[in-house]
Amino acid sequence: MLAIDQSGNKLLDFIKVNEKDAPLQYEPITVCLAVVKIDDDYLMGFNHWRKCWEIFGGCPEKGETLRQTMVREAKEEIGIACEPIWLGLAHFEIQPDYYSNEVREEYGAIYGITLDKDILRRIERIRIDREEIEKSH
Repeated sequence: MLAIDQSGNKLLDFIKVNEKDAPLQYEPITVCLAVVKIDDDYLMGFNHWRKCWEIFGGCPEKGETLRQTMVREAKEEIGIACEPIWLGLAHFEIQPDYYSNEVREEYGAIYGITLDKDILRRIERIRIDREEIEKSH
């Protein structure tokens, strides 16, 4: 186990796998997440519903590839068009929640995005998803 959050969800492993092979070898991949780096810092958003700071991302919509999901989520939550860099898969143990009453294992596609410091001022004006993500920091 690499980490555990306040809800007991566990990050079990980070898997280095080719982006195209990931959906063929691992399932379910339920989320795409972005580690956003700006200089020596990392950008996070405050999730209004969960009341905590998070990295950006979301669930694939029907017919979307993992990359298409990440590009869409970056546009919605950060307000940017980008070409994310594939990093690999996170392997999670998820505790019972809104989606299921059972403990389950899931995978998340992890991407990296590097931004210039100048974009921070623009993000609050151009991001789309203001209902879930209150403010970026």
